[in-house]
Amino acid sequence: MTDFAALLVADRGQPARLIHLVDKAGFEEWLKGQPERVRTAIAAQRFTAKGFELAILPGEAANDWSVALGVANARELSPWCLAKAGGNLPDGNYRLAEGGAGPAALGWLLAQHRFDRYRSENDPRQQAVLLSDEPATIEEHVRIAEAVALVRDMVDTPAADLGPAELAEAVETLGHESGASVTVTQGDALAGYPMIAAVGRAASRERAPRLIELVWGDPAHPRVAIIGKGVCFDSGGLDIKPSSAMLLMKKDMGGAAHAIALAKLAIGARLPIQLHLLVPAVENAVSGNAFRPGDILNSRKGMAVEIGNTDAEGRLILADALTKATEDNPALMIDFATLTGAARVALGPDLPALFANSDALADDLAAAAKAADDPLAPAAVETLCGYAQIDHRRHQQCRRRRHGRRRNRCTVPRKIRSSGNRMGASRYLRLASGSQTGPAQRWRRARIARSLRVIAEPFWMICFTKPL
Repeated sequence: MTDFAALLVADRGQPARLIHLVDKAGFEEWLKGQPERVRTAIAAQRFTAKGFELAILPGEAANDWSVALGVANARELSPWCLAKAGGNLPDGNYRLAEGGAGPAALGWLLAQHRFDRYRSENDPRQQAVLLSDEPATIEEHVRIAEAVALVRDMVDTPAADLGPAELAEAVETLGHESGASVTVTQGDALAGYPMIAAVGRAASRERAPRLIELVWGDPAHPRVAIIGKGVCFDSGGLDIKPSSAMLLMKKDMGGAAHAIALAKLAIGARLPIQLHLLVPAVENAVSGNAFRPGDILNSRKGMAVEIGNTDAEGRLILADALTKATEDNPALMIDFATLTGAARVALGPDLPALFANSDALADDLAAAAKAADDPLAPAAVETLCGYAQIDHRRHQQCRRRRHGRRRNRCTVPRKIRSSGNRMGASRYLRLASGSQTGPAQRWRRARIARSLRVIAEPFWMICFTKPL
């Protein structure tokens, strides 16, 4: 694990190179105040203060140099403003010429994280150290960076080295460090969670299914349940995935990784809650006793579930875990699901989908995400769905004019259907721009908005303010 505490330290006057943050609005004025040697170096490196541009500025001595870094707004830094510098500058100490890094310190740390479990021990680690004049915020930045790195490392680890047992070990380690109680339900005891048992029963004995639980905090405080999908590898079961879709299925426990890291953050911050972490951990494998399409499974809640496709395993194990969480009457439940790729198709890979049964909770989460420069989907979806109220008659007239009477159903635009389209969400927003006012543009906005409303099943995170 990267030693983030060594990469962000308090500024006590240590020798360090300066980093000048420059945005396009203030670039010309800043350049006028620089000596001729700096202006020449800036021109030679074609530095124009665009975001993440980096230039080395010569000093008076041969080894006396500093850095110019382009940012979007030099007065209001995002968490990622220093990421390019943190990941590319050589070893040494650095400080910002303009003062505190604020939230940008997080990007400096994460840019230097490397997943090196399978690398040679001789590979050197980067040590670009940022000196901070805000010592009170250092611990928080380090804790968040450690949590993000934990999620990344767990998702990157191949399934052969991270199965249900390893997930349980990660939770047990967290429990040992924090004094929390940890319970692992498996074997015959898993009969109380029949869908978790059914999904994971085809795996080998050492990778048998289990429900992992951690409870921490004062019972007098509000109970918060965090549930994460822990499918350590998803072959698709008997409805087996093609090899191209199976290639990255080590990441199907990403929900569990997020839940564990969030629990670690909550405990580290000593939040006034009673935390209940639940991770249903399975491997969706293929063998003679694998559950089948057409099987009818009982659930912990007592409902019978008919299986239409064994590749829809996530919602099964989460259903049992959610039922267990509701039995303790939590004030809040947060479920990290990673259920299908359709949310990625609709919103692109950079915008998580959020669904909640409370508008107030969804608004609070969206506002907090925006403040952290890590936006969630509700704002975009809400904006776009408003366009679905366009006059239906004009919408149909434009549809017939463009596509003829044969096309009479609403579909996601072809250029956005590709799961690899990184501009999916921004393209939705651009097409929804109020500057496009013609009938063809209104038709396209209505089609997109209706498509988003149809894609309601897939989700990344669901929040509940009370038990279902």
